[in-house]
Amino acid sequence: MELGSINILEFLKNRSILVTGATGFLAKIFIEKILRVQPNVKKLYLLLRSADAKSAIQRFDNEILDKELFRVLKEKCGGNLNSIISEKVTIVPGDITLENLGVKDSCLLEEMWKQVDVVVNLAATTNFDERYDVALGLNTLGAKHVLNFSKKCGKLKVLLHVSTAYVSGEKEGLILETPYNMGETLNGTYGLDIDAEKKLVEDTLKQLRAENNSENSIKLAMKDLGIQRARKYGWPNTYVFTKAMGEMLLGQYKEKTPLVIVRPTIVTSTYKEPFPGWVEGIRTIDSLAVGYGKGKITCFLGEPKNVIDLIPADMVVNAMIVGMVAAAGDELINGDDDDDDDEMGINSINIYHVGSSVSNPVEMSRIQDYGLRYFTEHPWINKDGKPVVVGKVKVLSTMDAFQTYIAIHYLLPLKVLEFVNIVCCQYFQGLYLELCRKIKFVMRLIDLYGPYLFFKGYYDDMNTEKLRRAAAVQTEELVEAADTTIFYFDPKIIDWEDYFINTHFPGVVKYVFNS
Repeated sequence: MELGSINILEFLKNRSILVTGATGFLAKIFIEKILRVQPNVKKLYLLLRSADAKSAIQRFDNEILDKELFRVLKEKCGGNLNSIISEKVTIVPGDITLENLGVKDSCLLEEMWKQVDVVVNLAATTNFDERYDVALGLNTLGAKHVLNFSKKCGKLKVLLHVSTAYVSGEKEGLILETPYNMGETLNGTYGLDIDAEKKLVEDTLKQLRAENNSENSIKLAMKDLGIQRARKYGWPNTYVFTKAMGEMLLGQYKEKTPLVIVRPTIVTSTYKEPFPGWVEGIRTIDSLAVGYGKGKITCFLGEPKNVIDLIPADMVVNAMIVGMVAAAGDELINGDDDDDDDEMGINSINIYHVGSSVSNPVEMSRIQDYGLRYFTEHPWINKDGKPVVVGKVKVLSTMDAFQTYIAIHYLLPLKVLEFVNIVCCQYFQGLYLELCRKIKFVMRLIDLYGPYLFFKGYYDDMNTEKLRRAAAVQTEELVEAADTTIFYFDPKIIDWEDYFINTHFPGVVKYVFNS
């Protein structure tokens, strides 16, 4: 897997790229990056889930182009942005849970099959406890639909699929950049069959509806089913389970399709481009940071010395671009000579872990220290206009210690307050409800993220390191290229203290207050 003499910017020139899940966090950064660094891209086909073209265009305007993320691009293009968008971007209403990606316009379908060089699949649901039918449709079966669509693209150079490093579940030690075979499970349990999982979902939904369950009851039942099926086969939640099965389908049915799978770890705000600190959505460690800043978290469960694997979003996007160009370069160089398929690796899957736990690890205790410093110097202002005073979080290193702490400091006082509230004719109802909310908030975080609080895995990034070196060599050989500065993704350049204090935490707080 080498870039060889292929210039990344030159490769992107006059290319047609299909992006699924175009309204997602990484997708927006990818779209902005391509338009900004290579305005001579031929076409970006952006697949948005919508009923028709009109609603798709509205989503593009409201959920993509109007975002602050595009401020730098707008400044660069001035009054020409609208004409550039009109020429370079085609909005495609569709749905990856359906064949042909749910695209109803036959002329547009034919156009894409003739024109698309690169397919980038970013469509997914990332909710840990998503209802099983939704997650299976998007993360698993959707991946196969994207693959089938890609096979119909006559000019296809590469299919890039964005997964997650946490398809590894709760493995310990060095986790390699290797594929999952069809039916493989993390705990050795036999019998994982994706077709059977699909039928189980269909039958369960049919039974629930036949019993006249409410939509909310069906939603909760499908969420429970997802968690049950995931944990049966060794995955901690529905999200990573369905993403793992999506990878299995891609590997099983890819045939000669040049395939790249990018597995990011915990994705954080932008490190540098188009400007530092842009983030959208509150996820994983950001939920903890916001809860801490608001004064809702005074204790938490975890091992202070454990490494938290983080990577800024713009580095993920840069790795995606370099990875897809490298794979497309192999296809361009090797061609379609069937005799050389195995030797050249055309039938292999190029997998890249994009994270920091090996190259530039950061411990949980350091992140806690950064949070204490930031929210002490920049306290959260509560709904009463008063600054929230934060202190050092008490970290409990075992589940038993956590349950004891919760029982003594929260559940026992809650029971006492409940009794007093009844005796005093609901006089303390507000205080009682607030304490209930705090307990539910912490317990939900523990349930969702608990499996990762004692996570002892490290994500090998040797393939990704080879990409970084290849890009560096190319820059030395091609004087006019600046690909390693344009497409940086080396976590070793990150000063975590500076990044958290001056970039990430301010970006998260800004997002919360503006959303």
